[in-house]
Amino acid sequence: MAFKPLHDRVLVERVESEEKTSGGLIIPDSAKEKPAEGVIKAVGEGARKDNGELVAMSVKEGDRVLFGKWSGTEITLDGKEMLIMKESDIMGILS
Repeated sequence: MAFKPLHDRVLVERVESEEKTSGGLIIPDSAKEKPAEGVIKAVGEGARKDNGELVAMSVKEGDRVLFGKWSGTEITLDGKEMLIMKESDIMGILS
């Protein structure tokens, strides 16, 4: 199923966190937090100003991003858990 976000929204797939700490301790699933890092899978065309002018998106497909812990709306597409969020919920792009 193809999905295209509207306006200034993006579709993000979470990146799973590490199973071990840097010291080698295994983290059980019950102690893991939802990762606040993901990869952009689709972007909308951008927001519009009051005069109708299009404001281009700062992110693109494939960008690895950080976002707020409680950002976005969780959905399931093609059996994968994804997030739909506004571009403004993204804190930055990881390089």
